[in-house]
Amino acid sequence: MNKESVDAVISGLKKAGVSVVCYLPDSLLKELYPALDADPDIRTIPVTNEGEGAAICGGVFLSGRKAALIMENSGLRASVEHLARLGLGSGIPVIMLMSHRGDLGENNWWAIPHGITMEPILDALRIPYRIVKDAGEIGQAISDSYAWSHTAYHHSAVVLSGGIVR
Repeated sequence: MNKESVDAVISGLKKAGVSVVCYLPDSLLKELYPALDADPDIRTIPVTNEGEGAAICGGVFLSGRKAALIMENSGLRASVEHLARLGLGSGIPVIMLMSHRGDLGENNWWAIPHGITMEPILDALRIPYRIVKDAGEIGQAISDSYAWSHTAYHHSAVVLSGGIVR
């Protein structure tokens, strides 16, 4: 990620009122994590898997604060059970920001399944999402995601793609 994109993510999170970010590192977002860790307004929690991150973000929501789960899109497969219970079963939203592995232009064979399965999983869990390819659209996508999720009591996702992550 370039500095403009990193700054746009952090600015968008702050504008939305996010105080906690859980993340599982992904090389496409590697420039974002040190910037988040260094920000005094956002508490970061590295997690061992995305399901754990979803559960922590759900707990943060129940405390009256806002959290974000930042991950690679492959994390959807690892967190389906947690997301289904929290969103579909309990009305506890988790807002996700994820890199778009497996998109057209992907040059890692192992990442292709991430792109193939991402949208069907989001659709199966009834999670609305926005694929963002321009840094100038990041802030609005994050704001829209929080507004929708905190109105609907359900998850939403912002997928960072294209030049943002390449």
